[in-house]
Amino acid sequence: MSIASSPAAAEDSLLAHLKHIVTENPVTGVAFALFALLVAAALIGPWIVLYDPLASDTAAALQAPSLAHWFGTDQLGRDIFSRVVVATRLDMIIAIASVALVFLAGGFAGIASGYFGGWTDRIVGRVSDTIMAFPLFVLAMGIVAALGNTVTNIVIATAIINFPLYVRVARAEANVRREAGFVQAARLCGNSEMRILLTQIAPNILPIMMVQVSLTMGYAILNAAGLSFIGLGVRPPTPEWGIMVAEGASFIVSGEWWIAFFPGAALMLAVFCFNLLGDGLRDLVDPQRRT
Repeated sequence: MSIASSPAAAEDSLLAHLKHIVTENPVTGVAFALFALLVAAALIGPWIVLYDPLASDTAAALQAPSLAHWFGTDQLGRDIFSRVVVATRLDMIIAIASVALVFLAGGFAGIASGYFGGWTDRIVGRVSDTIMAFPLFVLAMGIVAALGNTVTNIVIATAIINFPLYVRVARAEANVRREAGFVQAARLCGNSEMRILLTQIAPNILPIMMVQVSLTMGYAILNAAGLSFIGLGVRPPTPEWGIMVAEGASFIVSGEWWIAFFPGAALMLAVFCFNLLGDGLRDLVDPQRRT
């Protein structure tokens, strides 16, 4: 009975810990609520909007926010609220895919660099230094311009420019822990170096890496929006926050402020959410902080 109930007990403990984190810090609770809102908009957004985000109606062009169009309409008469909600899915996909890619590649490279040292450390270090030698956004522009402005290439470019950040964090943490007592004990028990790397080192640096994940999620969204703003990102008429801000920028001087304001506000809200989410994720995955 005790063996069968242990998974349920562990799940209850994790849920209780999550509840404690959210209720202890109101800011973390707000961040998780915003994240849940973004995820809901990404998952069900296309089915709950009242208008087709791609359908134009020139007779309703440049209408101010109203009960019929909550965020107003753009120069082609498209409903801005529908486009902002639908754009959430694409921006979240780009952010999650690029961060997952660099988390695996950069995290593993950094752990191996800090743990093994030697030529592994030198190779990983030179690759990171080469990437850091360029202005990162300019490097992303060059990669997308060379490979083509598709969603896949935007994900790859965003992952590449974030690679040194993950390498440095993982390398520093692995370098500190490679001679720790629990690592020596695992080595004396006959575990291979790769097993120690995956079962002892990696779980112990996961909390600090989760903070990095949260921060780079916001940066990935900004990077995708920036590329779209200068014409190297997602191609119109696909709804995307950066494109919408770029399309509305020229209308601000003539008084149609809502075209750029609401997509920009959604972009700001997403980045704000991920910046606040880091501490909560660290507390959630760090075993030393569990009660």
